[in-house]
Amino acid sequence: MVEISTSLLGAKREKIVETIYDLEMAKTDYFHIDVMDGEFVKNKTHDKMLEYCEYLNHVTKVPLDVHLMVKDIKNYIDSYQIFNPNIISFHCEACKDEEEVQEIIKYAKDKVRRVGIAIKPDTNIEEIYKYLPYIHVALVMTVNPGEGGQMLIPETIEKIKILSEYREKNNLNYDIEADGGVKLSNSKELIDAGADILVSGSGILESKDYAKTIKELRV
Repeated sequence: MVEISTSLLGAKREKIVETIYDLEMAKTDYFHIDVMDGEFVKNKTHDKMLEYCEYLNHVTKVPLDVHLMVKDIKNYIDSYQIFNPNIISFHCEACKDEEEVQEIIKYAKDKVRRVGIAIKPDTNIEEIYKYLPYIHVALVMTVNPGEGGQMLIPETIEKIKILSEYREKNNLNYDIEADGGVKLSNSKELIDAGADILVSGSGILESKDYAKTIKELRV
């Protein structure tokens, strides 16, 4: 069954503990932590996400799914590995060459349980083929990184399908994560394409019933 990773990017600070509790009761599989540095993407969320991780560390055992949209990847891995995340994903576009990507994969593997590579909507999927045997998660951005609440870009669904077919053809073992604009209206299409993890923020947080929405996203 597909897993649901709830993004806390749009969660309100004054209600964060209540929101975390409600999402845990609603059986989210992960809390998705969107880390932005103001350089790789225009917005900066690092301080807010660290604050939220501190709360999460004290009040829940739901695993963390950390998505680094940053340039200085190693330092941010160090900042978040203390929270024992299940997944840390970084952008291949933030690296200068293939050697640096491989170096960061190895660095992250020494620090966290699972390592993911994320790609922007305009990055050719073939650019990450060489890394797929060494990672645990391929994160496909289905919106342009940097802001929450965007509409899913339909063309990105084809990337998920290609990754799924490539995985089967080459007998590889990685999860495919779809991140951005995920709602009830498109979740089935993403799952049918081969997504294993759906990241949803406003699609869940703006719903009246978290548990009902999360259950329906899985179908």
